[in-house]
Amino acid sequence: MDLNKKTVLFLGSSVTYGSAAGGISFADFMREQCGIVMVKEALSGTTLADVDDGSYVARLKRVDRRIKVNLCIVQLSTNDAGRNVPIEQTEAAIRFIVEYVTEAWNCPVVFYTGTYFESEHYQKMIDLLRDLQKELGFHILDLWDDPAMRAVSPEDYKRYMSDPVHPNIEGYRSWWTPKFIEFCQGL
Repeated sequence: MDLNKKTVLFLGSSVTYGSAAGGISFADFMREQCGIVMVKEALSGTTLADVDDGSYVARLKRVDRRIKVNLCIVQLSTNDAGRNVPIEQTEAAIRFIVEYVTEAWNCPVVFYTGTYFESEHYQKMIDLLRDLQKELGFHILDLWDDPAMRAVSPEDYKRYMSDPVHPNIEGYRSWWTPKFIEFCQGL
């Protein structure tokens, strides 16, 4: 997909927002490097699961449907794992988001995972995401199991990450954004 002048809706929480990078994330770098029109619907501490009015589902419903969205990129929220949200609630949210985006904008949906950190619950969410992909036909940018992402040196990991979940500005710029651009251009 040629990303220039395409409207990309980013739906997520602190990682999509760029909380450890002054509010700058891969989304902002994609705007700068690819010329996308960015709609960044990212709020720290929120879940995919529709548990409150800040959830991904609740915020997606508030996006102006008159906007011509060409691509929707959704964070597989680490907050669902951190709060032990029942996997069924996360599944319902994933299904809703795919169906809603397809009905509203008929554009590709990409879910992305975080890079690897210790979490059994998040691994179960990734397994669920892979199962749902077969049924619902969305795309997955899997940073969790990406061999190149896993092979980063300990020194670079410290340089790129603020903590096990959140990249810093250099992590977004040099480590994550190239993966997002390459993946999206291949759609």
